[in-house]
Amino acid sequence: MPTAPIARAEHGADPYAWLEQRDSEAVLAYLQAENAYLEESLAGQSNLREQLFQEIKGRIRETDLSLPTPWGDYLYYQRTQAGDEYPRHYRCNRQGDSLSVDEASEQLLLDPNVLAEGGYLSLGAFSISPDQRLLAYSLDRSGDEIYQLFVKDLDSGAITALPFSEADGSMTWANDSQTLFFATLDDTHRPHRLFRHRLGDADASLVFEEEDGRFFLSCHRASSERQLILLLSSKTTSEAWVLDAEQPRADFRCLARREEGHEYYPDHGFLDGRWRWFIRSNQSGINFALYLSDEESPERAHWQELVAHDPAVMLEGMTLNLEAMILSLREGGLPLLELRSSGQPPRRLSLPDAAYSLYVQDSLEFHSPVLRLRYEALNRPAQIRQLDLRSGEQRVLKETPVEGPFDADAYVSRRLWATAADGTQVPISLVGRREVLAAGQPAPLYLYGYGAYGECLDPWFSHARLSLLERGFIFAIAHVRGGGELGEAWYRAGKLEHKQNTFGDFIACAEALISEGLTTARQLAISGGSAGGLLIGAVLNQRPELFAAAIAEVPFVDVLNTMLNPDLPLTVTEYDEWGDPNEAEVHARIKAYAPYENVQRQAYPALLAVAGYHDSRVQYWEAAKWVAKLRTHKTDDHLLLLKTDFDAGHGGMSGRYQALRDVALEYAFLLKVLGLIQQS
Repeated sequence: MPTAPIARAEHGADPYAWLEQRDSEAVLAYLQAENAYLEESLAGQSNLREQLFQEIKGRIRETDLSLPTPWGDYLYYQRTQAGDEYPRHYRCNRQGDSLSVDEASEQLLLDPNVLAEGGYLSLGAFSISPDQRLLAYSLDRSGDEIYQLFVKDLDSGAITALPFSEADGSMTWANDSQTLFFATLDDTHRPHRLFRHRLGDADASLVFEEEDGRFFLSCHRASSERQLILLLSSKTTSEAWVLDAEQPRADFRCLARREEGHEYYPDHGFLDGRWRWFIRSNQSGINFALYLSDEESPERAHWQELVAHDPAVMLEGMTLNLEAMILSLREGGLPLLELRSSGQPPRRLSLPDAAYSLYVQDSLEFHSPVLRLRYEALNRPAQIRQLDLRSGEQRVLKETPVEGPFDADAYVSRRLWATAADGTQVPISLVGRREVLAAGQPAPLYLYGYGAYGECLDPWFSHARLSLLERGFIFAIAHVRGGGELGEAWYRAGKLEHKQNTFGDFIACAEALISEGLTTARQLAISGGSAGGLLIGAVLNQRPELFAAAIAEVPFVDVLNTMLNPDLPLTVTEYDEWGDPNEAEVHARIKAYAPYENVQRQAYPALLAVAGYHDSRVQYWEAAKWVAKLRTHKTDDHLLLLKTDFDAGHGGMSGRYQALRDVALEYAFLLKVLGLIQQS
């Protein structure tokens, strides 16, 4: 067995703080040594990793055409080709209502494969001007989420690089197709300034600056295409300003001045023969209600209730159309869509599975009689469904193909409930092969969790996951508090002083899966990323004997030290999620669960931690320091590996094949440490 690298521990409150010295020779040497140790430790699995990669790749249709989106005189779509890391962006002439691609008129708009030049590439904005003659796009070439801005003339092919730095990647057109709005980042990587730029000008004018470090700034076009919306939002409060898209040089107008705890999100649409503002607000309850105001009187004093607050149903969003409105709801842990069209009672859409993911993918043109939904389940590949806004009928336009043998009915999806220590019922979604679940015998189980920011882990299909399911695994999602699956109250019950509920819920889910006879502690692997990595780190400290293996992706495990450093990206904005540790009570609370702070002299499960060197959200050193401390404290000989991607940011490697190789490595690691392959 190779010898693991041991990071030197210095005296002081944080003995591994030296790993925060980005680009120093000592830090780079240590991270490279850890990468080498990983490769040496898994050297005997090179054939398995390649087999898994080929398996996963073999299920994906490498050469494919996305479902074309109609807009004006064109259809817009993407093509993927075998061997390419990124899809190419195209358009062709539109032939009536047909969605068939006219290859004779096909125009290549953007080829990220050429732009990437073999390295990292993330496409931020991809925005066609209202007159459809220009393309505004932005590129991140390192993974640090700082973007370069470009405008391409689609007639001549000429590309102009805009001379602005520290951009967040957003680009929003005014209706003159000559004026762009874009945001820039401050020293903590927070979008804080909005600029207005007219093409051909040498500079840009500052429109708005947000000085409160808790608030992010963003700008987007309303559904009607008639208004621009400037949104300022923290984790608990928001403020919106609006501007007539036909008057880009005018001043933005505030709908409602910020009031601590008041969140509201406006959109612009048409109702009863008039242009209106639709405002989703929590002013009457935490699950939000919907309000209306006239276009000329958008201020809060003129808001009129359209949909009342419901303590049992979360109003998550809305999609506006000239003739109808879709409400995105959440009830009983599941997403629901409610169609409201002129002259008809509200109708909730019916769906085939018990647990699923569902959202409006594309509202198409504002006057379109249809829109598109995306639907998928743990055992059902993603479908693009067309919804007729008059009849409510759904039609499957495209289903993501699974190449090779695949039968959705061979897999069973279930919803279980675990009981937390305080009696709360916590939902679990799971999937496995029918014969595995019917056998009544414990099986290897992969349990995934997140539990922060009110984000929902709705069940999703994965081509890669089939490689585990075909090897007898069960896959499960723990919908713990801190997420938003059961509404705003569910989120609030897992943040700030209630954060321990997130960890306790996950432990309860693991115990429930074991007590149900689905798995055992020796067969249970857990995984989470970012704030989900914090979850993994915390439960490993609290109940290490409950798990056999863990994978932590870009894990937020050094939460106390990070939150004590306001100069780091995004720290101040996170106070509303975790608390301000400069307050003694909050400091003690975070210290009590922070994974890095609570590493103990005890046995730990096998662990693979993955970091992105250019990650601006969770710095690479959080995983590095955590692994270094674990090496000197753990009392077992289980495998402990750290992988640092030097060409990646928070989202991992950017190309599709690069990402598949990372998944193959993780799966091979699990098969090794769970004893499901011959040890080497």
